Amino acid sequence: MRLGCARGGCGLIAALIMAVMALFRYYGSSQENPVTGEKQRVAGISPRQEIALGLQAVPQMAREFGGFSPDERGQQLVDAIGNRIVEQSAARESPYRYEFHLLDDDRTVNAFALPGGQIFVTEALVRRLETPGELAGVLGHEIAHVAARHSAEHLAKQQLRQGLTGAAVLATYDPDNPSSRNSAAIALAIGQLVTMRHGRADEIESDQLGVRFMAEAGYDPRSMLRVMQVLKEAGGGGRQPEFFSTHPNPERRLERIKDAIRKNYPDGVPEGLEK
Repeated sequence: MRLGCARGGCGLIAALIMAVMALFRYYGSSQENPVTGEKQRVAGISPRQEIALGLQAVPQMAREFGGFSPDERGQQLVDAIGNRIVEQSAARESPYRYEFHLLDDDRTVNAFALPGGQIFVTEALVRRLETPGELAGVLGHEIAHVAARHSAEHLAKQQLRQGLTGAAVLATYDPDNPSSRNSAAIALAIGQLVTMRHGRADEIESDQLGVRFMAEAGYDPRSMLRVMQVLKEAGGGGRQPEFFSTHPNPERRLERIKDAIRKNYPDGVPEGLEK
C-alpha cells in the first residue's frame, strides 16, 4: 500500500514548514552589535560571512563606476583618512576589515559601502571636497553603515521576503569552503548588495554615528554640513547626483546632522579639531 499526499498537499505542507522555519530564524534570534550595543535581527548572518560577501561584490561594484582610480595620491588620501577614522573611533570595535576604494569615475557623485568593510568613493565626489574634514564626513558616514550592520539587516529582510530560502543558504555558507556555496543564491545576494538602498532610519543612524566617529578621530563634525552643501550644488541645473538615489536629499539631512552635533556636543564642538 502506497502512502501519499492529496494533490498539492505535500507541497503546501513543505512550504508552510519552510515559511515557519524562516520566520522563526528571523524573529527568534538576534545578535548584539559591539559598536551600537543594539540587538539586531540579521538571520544568523555572521560578520565573517558579511566580509566574504563584500569581498566577492567588490569587482562588480568597481565595474559599475569605471574601475579603480589610477590616482595613487588620491587613493592614499582616502586610505589615510578612512583608516584614521577606524583606528581612532569606536568603529575599531567592529569585527570588520575596512578597505577604501577610490573609483575612476569623474562624473558620478557617489559614495557607498558593502558589508564587511568595503567602502567606495568616486573621484567626482572627492574632487568637490575642499578639506580633509569633508572627506572624513563622507567616509565616516559610510563606515557607520558597516559598523551598524545595515547591509546584513537589509539582506536578512530581503531573504525573508524572497521565497524564505535565501536565509538558509547564507546561514550555511562557509567562507572557508567555497564548495558549500549555492552559487545562484550568493549571486543573488551580491546583486542585492550592488543595488542596495538604505532606509531612512539607516541613514539617520549613519549620520549620527558618522558625526561621532569623525570627531573621535579628531575631525570637526561640522565639516559634514559642508558636504551636504557640496552635494546640493552638484545637483543644481543638471542630472541628479547618483548619491541622491542611495541617500536622502542633503537638505533633509542638514537638520538631522546639526541635531547629532548638538547631541554629541551639548557644550559646543571642542576647539582644535581638523576641518
